[in-house]
Amino acid sequence: MKRILLIVSLLIFSSTVFSQQSFDTDFIQTKVVKVSGKTTEKAGHLVFDGHDQLSMVYTEPEGDYFNIEGNQVKINLDGKKAELNADKVKMVKLQRATLLNCLSGNWEQAATDNNAEVTTEEENGFTTITLTAKGKIPRGGYSSVILKYGTDGVLVKMVLEEAVGAINTYEMSH
Repeated sequence: MKRILLIVSLLIFSSTVFSQQSFDTDFIQTKVVKVSGKTTEKAGHLVFDGHDQLSMVYTEPEGDYFNIEGNQVKINLDGKKAELNADKVKMVKLQRATLLNCLSGNWEQAATDNNAEVTTEEENGFTTITLTAKGKIPRGGYSSVILKYGTDGVLVKMVLEEAVGAINTYEMSH
């Protein structure tokens, strides 16, 4: 009976999340490199269209950006620029899909893509979905992803732990 209630709760929650198909918000990104313990913080503005358009324009440091336009990923981070076609680079395709799926609330597909198991937790009006990789992590995949959604189904926090040991935390201020 508990399992049926959990499945029904997840289905209801999932449909709530899917109703939030786009958003426009400021964010703070904190990156921690496990090996060195180095921490950096950046700030910016995120616009997501709910499908395949994502724009993260950094205000600190000014000039940095991370954009997804369809299958194109355009990056200017820490002075390093790149334009990549996700259809041609498997690692970029996985990272692009994971980001877009997490932002849109399609965490089930992000879990499948990253060979991860899912746990959920409800606390103080927030739902936290944790994806934890099972076994070998696909190249470009994440060892864990933590998604925190408000009662309105809007993503307020996303933590991406890369297999190489970097942890990127994004906190949105809707």
